[in-house]
Amino acid sequence: MQLFSPLVSLLSPLYVVWDPPTELFRIGSVAVRWYAVMWIIGLLLAYAVVRRLYKQQGLPDEKFDPLFIYCFLGILIGARLGHCLLYEPGYFLTHPVEMFLPIRQDATGAWHYTGYAGLASHGGTAGLILALWLYVRRYKVNIMRVFDNIAIATPLTAAFIRLGNLMNSEIVGKYTNWFGAFIFKQNGDIFPRYPAQLMESCYYLLLFPVGLLLYRRYKDRVGTGFFFGWVLFSIFLFRFLIEFIKDVQESWEISMVDTIGLNQGQLLSIPFVVVGLYALLGGRWCRRFGEKR
Repeated sequence: MQLFSPLVSLLSPLYVVWDPPTELFRIGSVAVRWYAVMWIIGLLLAYAVVRRLYKQQGLPDEKFDPLFIYCFLGILIGARLGHCLLYEPGYFLTHPVEMFLPIRQDATGAWHYTGYAGLASHGGTAGLILALWLYVRRYKVNIMRVFDNIAIATPLTAAFIRLGNLMNSEIVGKYTNWFGAFIFKQNGDIFPRYPAQLMESCYYLLLFPVGLLLYRRYKDRVGTGFFFGWVLFSIFLFRFLIEFIKDVQESWEISMVDTIGLNQGQLLSIPFVVVGLYALLGGRWCRRFGEKR
């Protein structure tokens, strides 16, 4: 890293010194963080998009109204369990209360509100799929139509979640002398890194209008799993690739990368890429559970 010292001093105007406040405001002792606000904005935008899709497709309001609750709980619970069990199982299996509640116990035994510090996108995606399966069982909407509609809106939510990660200075990239790199001061960095969170967010924001264009052109493919497959494949293939320029999230991943050349995020992305490609190509299970043409 010493190689970066002269670069920082000579080319510092080419870098972004990133040091935003993580809190938007406080209500008493409870802090409202940018990360939570970005989550909410992303979910509300997706809610508006899917509502419009339901109306265009003639689906009744009574079938749409419960959908947001199922999605919200599925994403939140899945993302939380995904982080706890896939990235920090040693800690959270011995502190199960902290797994489910946004609190943490300090060395003195006192409890503190922390918010959910640790959410995994792979777990959130799995939780969402499970929640949607429960939703369609109760409200009798075709599962592939629901998957396709949610998928069209998903990149919006993903983009704002990554902006939340950027505001938290977390999920950072590796060190680089790349033009426009960020120096994350909150992390104690003095050398620039790839702004991996911003790069992901921009990619997801690009996916959204592309998805709308595909929807306008191929509306008859809603209910086949086509859009579900396209979004799953596009998001997690990019996630797999961008991990090569990200720093590892947990120290134990260093040995994993040294051994197999991949980190935990990449390993977890592979099944989603495969499932996405399967659905995109109209696999047998998609035809079985999709709407009959």
